[in-house]
Amino acid sequence: MAFLDQNPGLGYPAAAAFGLALGSFLNVVILRLPRRLEWQWRRDSREVLGEPEEYDPPPPGIVVEPSHCPHCKHRLAWYENIPLVSWLIQRGKCRHCHAPISAQYPFVEFLTMVLVLACVWQFGFGWRGFGAVVFTCFLISLAGIDLRTRLLPDQLTLPLLWLGFLAAVENLYVGQKAALLGAMAGYFSLWSVYWVFKQVTGKEGMGHGDFKLLAAIGAWVGLKGILPTILVSSIVGAIFGSIFLFWQGRDRATPIPFGPYLAIAGWIAFFWSEPLIDGYLHLTGLK
Repeated sequence: MAFLDQNPGLGYPAAAAFGLALGSFLNVVILRLPRRLEWQWRRDSREVLGEPEEYDPPPPGIVVEPSHCPHCKHRLAWYENIPLVSWLIQRGKCRHCHAPISAQYPFVEFLTMVLVLACVWQFGFGWRGFGAVVFTCFLISLAGIDLRTRLLPDQLTLPLLWLGFLAAVENLYVGQKAALLGAMAGYFSLWSVYWVFKQVTGKEGMGHGDFKLLAAIGAWVGLKGILPTILVSSIVGAIFGSIFLFWQGRDRATPIPFGPYLAIAGWIAFFWSEPLIDGYLHLTGLK
């Protein structure tokens, strides 16, 4: 790692290639994990209700099953599965059935590459950079899943929380006390909003996964990072949510996933919480 820090001409290209490969894997997680969870939930429900077993083959796994075309099910060769490059060469279409391939694939791969480069630029190629990459990959996966399914699965939010506590043990980004208080503040701040909204309107304004995601972010950014995360997510959510509703011609009652906005704000606070706090204090005249 010290060698890569001392030789950025090698380190950054390696990080870019690693980011593209990670982005390809994150696409698999975003697309396959919800289907695996729903399949498992159906099995568990039948078992609890005492219903007879029925033929329900499992969807493709996340690691073992190779990639294939979602339309013709053709198994992709290695040269058809090069992150970003294959999609561009094939002009966004399958080589066999010529069906269009979602732009999500190159977008997630390119986004992951850019954010991985940002992580190593900010934190270097050591453990701090590695932890930042892990945090980033979890946020990308959760944002993508929430956008597609409005789910924030415990299988991702809870490991992200515990990894934040583990990073705090080594004081990589914040101390243990700050991580614990950040997680608590993150969870109870959104839970309070949810509870008050439900008491007033009788409706649920957000899912429980949002509480857990903000708690996990709090374990990484600490107590000081929670306020910037909430403020930025609210601003980003208001802007992009309004654009989405206007573009789709829908009213304000339409449910919109909040996880992606929390992920964006959490990533920004992870990198720049101190400047954001200082700017907010200057803006409000408190400093």
